[in-house]
Amino acid sequence: MRITEINIVDFDHKDFRSALGCFGTGVTVITTRDQDNRHYGVTVSSFNSVSLDPPLILWSQGREAPSHKAFKENAHFVVNVLSANQTEVSNQFARPSDNKFEGLTCTFTENGVAILPEILGHFECVTENMFDGGDHIIFLAKVINYKHHPDTDPLFFWRGKYITP
Repeated sequence: MRITEINIVDFDHKDFRSALGCFGTGVTVITTRDQDNRHYGVTVSSFNSVSLDPPLILWSQGREAPSHKAFKENAHFVVNVLSANQTEVSNQFARPSDNKFEGLTCTFTENGVAILPEILGHFECVTENMFDGGDHIIFLAKVINYKHHPDTDPLFFWRGKYITP
């Protein structure tokens, strides 16, 4: 089988996104706060483990996201791994809104970052480095605390749709 090279000039971004959708991912909401104690959260599927020793993760965010400045300026953030019954929470943080936390009773880390209720687990992190990733920034972070509920089912995203076990 021969792999055909794609000319970047003719690159179909919609088709590329569709191709990427063939890879199913977990769904997270990543939260932080800014210097004025305003809370931010964004739905993210670009979350991965990197290393066990030291414990490192990565995620990426579009440069144009309204919360991007807050994530760049505050090294502390929380990756909230959504459970199977949290499709609406995912949608709530994926849509533009002045108060994405409306209706949620959160707990907070020592650094004041929100942990969402009823999640599968969370990772409290500190950004170690940021890398250029085209129209995104890739955040590499050290996990400083975590908690998980192994008997809870996850929320997945595949081919543009939510999938639950």
